[in-house]
Amino acid sequence: MSIATNSRSGQPLVRHSQNQRARAARLARHVALDLMLAFKEVTRRKRRSAVAVIAVAFSVVALLLSSGFIHWVLVSMQQDAVNTVGHLQITRPGFAESGLSDPLAYLLPGTDPSAVAGVGARTVAPRLSFSGLVSLGDSTLSFQGEGLSPAAEGGLSAAMTIVAGRALSTEPGRREVLLGRGLAQNLGAGVGQTVVLLSSTGNGGVNGVEAVVAGIFATSTKAYDDVYLRAPLELAQQLLRVEGTSRWIVLLEDTAATDRAMASLRARLPSLEFAVTPWYQLADFYQKTAALFSRQLGFLNLIIAVIVVLTISNCMTIGVVERTGEIGTALAIGATQQVIRRRFVVEGLVLGVVGAGIGLCCGLLAARAISSIGIPMPPPPGADQGYLGEIRVTTGLAVQAVAVGVASALAGSVLPAIRASRMVIIDAIRQGK
Repeated sequence: MSIATNSRSGQPLVRHSQNQRARAARLARHVALDLMLAFKEVTRRKRRSAVAVIAVAFSVVALLLSSGFIHWVLVSMQQDAVNTVGHLQITRPGFAESGLSDPLAYLLPGTDPSAVAGVGARTVAPRLSFSGLVSLGDSTLSFQGEGLSPAAEGGLSAAMTIVAGRALSTEPGRREVLLGRGLAQNLGAGVGQTVVLLSSTGNGGVNGVEAVVAGIFATSTKAYDDVYLRAPLELAQQLLRVEGTSRWIVLLEDTAATDRAMASLRARLPSLEFAVTPWYQLADFYQKTAALFSRQLGFLNLIIAVIVVLTISNCMTIGVVERTGEIGTALAIGATQQVIRRRFVVEGLVLGVVGAGIGLCCGLLAARAISSIGIPMPPPPGADQGYLGEIRVTTGLAVQAVAVGVASALAGSVLPAIRASRMVIIDAIRQGK
């Protein structure tokens, strides 16, 4: 009967497996002993250990608060972008490049986007873009307008605040408009007044309609409020003398399903007639801001990691000097260089874990306290209203902050561990005396 052997060592596989288990058990005992010794050393030298633990804890707190604030900013910007442009927009091919200058040349057929059904859409809102002149008495201003269906808007109006009057009525046939706050102020229009809209029609002519100012709205972008107005879709089509719409805005139940819904629609709709664009391609400002914050956060992580590495390395180097005699004695009685290195690295690991745990608890408490109070923030570029910031810490951010703290502590312990393991036994014992 043949016995299976290991191809490298020539030993039977059973014996090889037993040797592996024995080595693993010895390693586990050594690590447990190193952990016990590391805890004793940390608690024995309280002042030095406290400096190292505070450095790691401070780094974790700083990372949690900074990354949590940036995450909250990006989530808020994402939600604002979705509430403005939707998760998906369905247009004619070429509308993104030339549609704003000539929206009537890229009209979608009809106003019933039934082809979007079945992709997890919360609402599908048709929009008709147009421009022209708005007049009140002797005042005339140019405007950019959007014709929309008030009943189909759903959450798409969440980024807009009605500061005077009311929203557009869902009753069909109403001749009314919403004016941006800046546009209303420059025009001198108020709620209840009648304005005249003039615009070029689809056949090249000029048409005008009268509409009552139902309300005045404000968004987070002042430039938008200065030129935009909103009107019922029927009124906009009557003004332009067209039947179609510029785009269909799709608002999904879950933002994470954007790519899946986009793939489904692109497979269902003819590519020569329809273009499906996700929100993150339409929100250019969000993409650039997210990229900028990611680089800044990465640089901050690097700076904090360097500070922790230097602090831990300095503290443990002092510890090596203080324990020179102890290290020499350990080497004299048979401890190998590997054992000495492992004990100092494990000590750095203990300092990192303790400091990261304290920092995690303090950081989470600080984030909750700061968020409950709010961080007063100035108006962002292009806006005229400030806001209260928050700190939103996710599980991923917490794990990342703890990992940076522990990894930095481990890295800081490597060089002192190497120095300790390379001591000459006689010199170490003599210096220790």
